[in-house]
Amino acid sequence: MESFVKFTNQSQGRDRIFRTTQYACALVKYLLRNNSARKELVVKLQSLESNMSSGRKLFRLGNTVNSIDAAKRTLQLSDPVLRLCLTVANLNRALYFICDNVLWARNVGLVPGIDKERWSLNASRCYFLSLVMSLTRDVYVITQTMVQRTRDRQFQQKMDQHLNDNPDVATVIVPQLDAVLFLLFESLKSHPSVALDTLKNICDLFIPLDRLGVYRSNPGVVGFCGLISSLLGIVSVLHPSLKIQP
Repeated sequence: MESFVKFTNQSQGRDRIFRTTQYACALVKYLLRNNSARKELVVKLQSLESNMSSGRKLFRLGNTVNSIDAAKRTLQLSDPVLRLCLTVANLNRALYFICDNVLWARNVGLVPGIDKERWSLNASRCYFLSLVMSLTRDVYVITQTMVQRTRDRQFQQKMDQHLNDNPDVATVIVPQLDAVLFLLFESLKSHPSVALDTLKNICDLFIPLDRLGVYRSNPGVVGFCGLISSLLGIVSVLHPSLKIQP
């Protein structure tokens, strides 16, 4: 109970709950779309999804400043790859929040004259670029971890034992494939925060890809990916050790 109270007291925690509800509604609504007996429920889910989305926009009003501040901090990183990826990701996130704030202002009638579709597409572009840079950081960290593991003599012995105990056809077709997969698995297993962040970003990527028309899926796929990403986000907030650093 104490963990739940602490979680809900954080603005990030409340946003995760709203986001989970939003995408859960989108997924269930898609699954029930052809069920004529559930039309009333679908309408209620649509309304709840819209309300959750509006509530999240309100929660995000101050996030632009937070993202700019995060970009300032990542500029101080010594690793040039991490510095570039995270700074660009944070700046694009800041631009995304600006677009999101403008859309919120339009929805409440403060600036009714703006082009909603244009600003929505700009928000999706910024969100997409932010996710691409975050995923690039994840791949870089995973690669660095794998390189470090290969230099570990104890791990090399473990890998040799695995290859001897588990001969695979794939190693004949693609040399060292089994070794690479084993190395990748062990690297992610030893760094669960990286695995969690990578999976979360991959799920999130389907949302702007669909919105921008780069990769068309359907509302069910978007709802499912958004739900999985939101649940992973809740886990990272509840367990800070699973949140990737920096």
